[in-house]
Amino acid sequence: MAYKKWTKSGDQLRPDTRYNSVLIAKFINTLMWDGKKSTTMRVMYGALDIVAKRLKDVSPVEAFEQAVNNCKPNVEVRSKRVGGSNYQVPMPVNRRRQQSLALRWLRDAARSKKGKPIAEGLAQEILDAYKGEGTAVTTKENVHRMAEANKAFSHFAW
Repeated sequence: MAYKKWTKSGDQLRPDTRYNSVLIAKFINTLMWDGKKSTTMRVMYGALDIVAKRLKDVSPVEAFEQAVNNCKPNVEVRSKRVGGSNYQVPMPVNRRRQQSLALRWLRDAARSKKGKPIAEGLAQEILDAYKGEGTAVTTKENVHRMAEANKAFSHFAW
């Protein structure tokens, strides 16, 4: 059986060619614009090469995985309408959504760094997130802060 049906869980995603990592392949797909995968792969591998140069003792794949883990949110706020009022209700985040939010925040943080090539901005954001700082980690902390501020409404969780 040469053809295998794709499943919703994404377990059929092939690992990337250089590092054999499914997480890097997912991030390449998240970073891609207009179906230009080879361009995106060149950007991603360039960023990981920069990370490898700056972090001598850690492999770039481990640094990227740690950066993603540092960006994953545990809780988020969701709007819930109760009795004519909208409340921001803190909710736990499942693992797949945690990962997709972390990848999206890393991508957006890298794209927001103007005035330098995207590979350099992405490498800098990966390094910052690896250290537990940077724009993507700040976004996660803001989400956690908002959930903490609204935990009085957690009894509205559905």
